[in-house]
Amino acid sequence: MRPTPPTPSPAATGAGATGPAHPAGDRTVFLLAHTGRPAAVRSAELVVQGLLRCGIGVRVLADEAVDLPLPDPVETVAAKPDAAEGCELLVVLGGDGTLLRGAEFARASGVPMLGVNLGRVGFLAEAERDDLDKVVDRVVSRAYEVEERMTLDVLVRNGGLGTSGRSGGQIVHADWALNEVSVEKAARERMLEVVIEVDGRPVSSFGGDGVVCATPTGSTAYAFSAGGPVVWPEVEALLMVPISAHALFAKPLVTAPDSVLAVEVQPQTPHGVLWADGRRSVELPSGARVEVRRGAVPVRLARLHHASFTDRLVAKFALPVTGWRGAPR
Repeated sequence: MRPTPPTPSPAATGAGATGPAHPAGDRTVFLLAHTGRPAAVRSAELVVQGLLRCGIGVRVLADEAVDLPLPDPVETVAAKPDAAEGCELLVVLGGDGTLLRGAEFARASGVPMLGVNLGRVGFLAEAERDDLDKVVDRVVSRAYEVEERMTLDVLVRNGGLGTSGRSGGQIVHADWALNEVSVEKAARERMLEVVIEVDGRPVSSFGGDGVVCATPTGSTAYAFSAGGPVVWPEVEALLMVPISAHALFAKPLVTAPDSVLAVEVQPQTPHGVLWADGRRSVELPSGARVEVRRGAVPVRLARLHHASFTDRLVAKFALPVTGWRGAPR
């Protein structure tokens, strides 16, 4: 995850866009905001004004534009995966959910994402709402670095058997995630019986609420709440964390980044549900098999600060560090 200088994404085709067209070579920033929050609407207005004042074009989603007080020069586009294509940066205003929504556009277009936290924790965010002026200045001067974050690719197979008699089945669903993929029970009153597997070998079977498979980036999200370890984002690894497992051995696992993790829903258990980043879901029938591996396409994050992840962790969780003296110099 080596920082790289910011580079613009490939040129936009302009398909589906309304509003003024920006000539080739013009700079454009894609702005995504949680328009259900008054603070986000006001923040979006300030960011748009600052960017336009510096001669940088702004693009927003058409369905968000109706809730934002935007001047005429702002370009609007449909909410398609390639909506950010041709922009040099994606600025997201909101909480973790909005940032994960922004990651969907960032991954599809390769555009770096810069998050401004308007929610609670905001581990993916790089700035807070009081930093809006600084954010605009840094965007205008391109004073940021870009780093890549690992993602997950996930396949869901039905309950069929392969030629060897082992679980195989046809692929019925494919998805991806930046933070985590979770296999969860669908009915509150029943446990989900699963078998977990690493690199083609079974590890353990148990009943519980489910299993989280996460990236280091997602180690501070759902996996953390389920009792998993905090993993520094520079570490390349995959995490597998049981959720409220009724078993003597159901510990979090940290595997190699090229491992393949699998969760099989036992045939005798009720159906479950697969969630990707808590945003996209699909029902898992009894006997379904979920395979998780390192994603082929990373998400690029724009960074304004050189603060260590340790400092970020302490700040976000308000951890007590009273009494620390540090190493002698």
